[in-house]
Amino acid sequence: MHTRGKQRTWWWLGGAALVLVAVLTAAFLWRQRGPVYVVQTEKVTRRDLTEVVVANGRIQPVVQVKISAEVSGEIVELPVKEGQSVQQGDLVARIKPDVYLANRRSAEASYQAARSARDQAEANLRKAELEFQRQAQLFREHLISESAFLEYQTALDVARAQLQHAEHQVEVARAALARAEEELAKTTIYAPISGTISKLSVERGERVAGNTMMAGTELMTIADLNNMEARVEVGEADVVLLRPGQRAWLEVDAFQGRRFTGYVTEIANSARNLNPQVGSQEATKFEVRIRIQEKEAFRPGMSVTAEIETRYRTNVLTVPLASVTTRLPRTNDVARGASRLQSERAAAGNPAEEPERAAHRKRSETVKPVEVVFVVEGTRVRMVPVKLGISDADYWEIVEGLSEGQEVVSGGYKVIHRDLEDGARVRVVPPGNAAGKKTG
Repeated sequence: MHTRGKQRTWWWLGGAALVLVAVLTAAFLWRQRGPVYVVQTEKVTRRDLTEVVVANGRIQPVVQVKISAEVSGEIVELPVKEGQSVQQGDLVARIKPDVYLANRRSAEASYQAARSARDQAEANLRKAELEFQRQAQLFREHLISESAFLEYQTALDVARAQLQHAEHQVEVARAALARAEEELAKTTIYAPISGTISKLSVERGERVAGNTMMAGTELMTIADLNNMEARVEVGEADVVLLRPGQRAWLEVDAFQGRRFTGYVTEIANSARNLNPQVGSQEATKFEVRIRIQEKEAFRPGMSVTAEIETRYRTNVLTVPLASVTTRLPRTNDVARGASRLQSERAAAGNPAEEPERAAHRKRSETVKPVEVVFVVEGTRVRMVPVKLGISDADYWEIVEGLSEGQEVVSGGYKVIHRDLEDGARVRVVPPGNAAGKKTG
């Protein structure tokens, strides 16, 4: 009986050990299975791609002129209003001219006085010349002394200098008169171009400052609204892709549901913010001008979004934008790099580093993320590095790495960009179904 009880105990212990081993083995195999990710896929296909640069800006006239006061005074006549059409040469404003009329009369009087002084100097010079000729004859006949002759010669030189001074005074007076006449003329302001008064900044009776010492008061803006353009700001990474003549599509907020066409006419050579403030996070922008081809009731300052076509590709391999993500190169590649670094350090006589630490440092120093896609092979995915070309709003061009017809993961976004790794298990669902992580 005692021996049979011991045998039964050993049987129980052996059975329990076998059950424990089976449970641990099942748990290990379960853990090895890993999570199953629910994904959507799309095949690598050939398409035509058009790369666009998107930029925002404002609608502005191609030609607009800001009119500022050139002389100071009170506005006594303002025969225009905002939105009114004017022709080149039309009167648009008049500044009170009383002071400038008085200045002109004073300058004219000074000019006439200078002319009279010049005439008098000419007469004195003729008199001095006659007297000098007479005294020179007497000096040749030895009837006057040399000192007396020199006095008459000096008087002639003085008369010539006085005439030259008088002529200079006439020039000064003439310039002052011209300046006074110009200031008087500037009190009457005419339209420099034909167009529309797009902005009127003053009212009749207001006093304005001229631009003699500083910028004058802005009176109005005249714009040619028949020819409009979009002025948009493009980042420095995209501006190098732009060329004059490239086609653009424009969406103006004021005209919902319509798209206008245009073409690039001008690209700024320098950035708008050449001297950003210290600590400023403002991106560098370049102004690009796009001529709008359609005629519409555009108004200066309207918001516009432009899509500028830059590069084209026909019949190229493509994948959805969402399919492309970045990953660090595989761990074994990094480990090989770390071993090589360790060998180089040992050869150079430097202390050896631990392989793990060397691998981490090598990764941080030289390893850069690469673009990859995940190709579906049965129930698992394979991470494939790719070389990208251009892109449009939906697809990337694949230059190297894939072939036509391969099935790549296209959704969901979180799974592709964070969860998936090489060899991960997946379950493909039709487009429109929720994609994500399944732990079972």
